[in-house]
Amino acid sequence: MMQIFKDKVVLITGANRGIGLSLVYALLHYGVGKIYATSRELNKMPAFNDDRIVRLLLDITDQQQITTVAAIAQDTEILINNAGALSPGNILEGDLLGMENDLEVNYFGTIKMMRAFAPILSSNKSSMIINIVSIAAYSPLPSIAGYAASKAALLSATHSVRIELAKKGVSVYAVNPGAIDTDMNKGSDWDMPDPDSTSMKILEDIAAGKLDSVPDEMGQGMHAAWREEPSKLAQLFSDLYHA
Repeated sequence: MMQIFKDKVVLITGANRGIGLSLVYALLHYGVGKIYATSRELNKMPAFNDDRIVRLLLDITDQQQITTVAAIAQDTEILINNAGALSPGNILEGDLLGMENDLEVNYFGTIKMMRAFAPILSSNKSSMIINIVSIAAYSPLPSIAGYAASKAALLSATHSVRIELAKKGVSVYAVNPGAIDTDMNKGSDWDMPDPDSTSMKILEDIAAGKLDSVPDEMGQGMHAAWREEPSKLAQLFSDLYHA
């Protein structure tokens, strides 16, 4: 089943840590041909010591850097939009600059990447876009409300692009993990899965053709509550927020 990744050329944003870094190692394990591992801080990315890795500087809010990377990575067959930002704060009192940054990175940055790479992927056979969204797209999380809103916008955009590219041979996947034990969730006392096991489950879901993946138990529980009745999930976070 995991043969779909063999010899493929993959580009991963935010590959210096967390799920992005774990996806690099997981894909190497499954025999990819090349990985463009991108980050806005190359000095914080491992050396990897693998000839299949090409490290590239990329801030997905910088259109010039996106254009440069797209020109280099014309052979990309799988685009994994993993880079993200999270600013704490609620809607009424949170830092607006933080909310704007979450939108600029999570939403507009990812849209810029999809626009730049859609023509490349359309010309390369059996290609795909994998957007790492978040279960927060379904969840009213007051403590990280700007982040949740940006991910809800990204989920909607991902579904739109799925329809747009359906007849061009490009499959578009939305991955909606719950809280994962990464730097983004540092300090949380929640029981969270590690990024390595999460990345393996993501790739299993992609290989199985799951266009909408929820790779972890916490996320699955939240998604199930939302599917049963959205107000149930809202009540869960209301209780947490006011506790």
